[in-house]
Amino acid sequence: MSKITLSGHIEVPSEDLNEVLAELPNHIALTHQEAGCITFSVTRDSSNPQRFDVYEEFTDKVAFEKHQTRVKASHWGKVTKNVERLNTISEA
Repeated sequence: MSKITLSGHIEVPSEDLNEVLAELPNHIALTHQEAGCITFSVTRDSSNPQRFDVYEEFTDKVAFEKHQTRVKASHWGKVTKNVERLNTISEA
């Protein structure tokens, strides 16, 4: 199977920023514990506090899809429902 990579960024509305910041460490920790997670980072942009750069690698499509399913059902999924996601997903 091929490795799946997601790269890009999210734009967080100002009214959701505090809640997203509060939940982000938990989201990162839970993702690092997932089977198939190779790397996962979400980094706040130093010049735009509402932008977060995202980079993820999963061992295969199954692991990536399980991650996506977990995220949608999680507290992170709820607090980021208004977030704009500008990502590219590639398979290598």
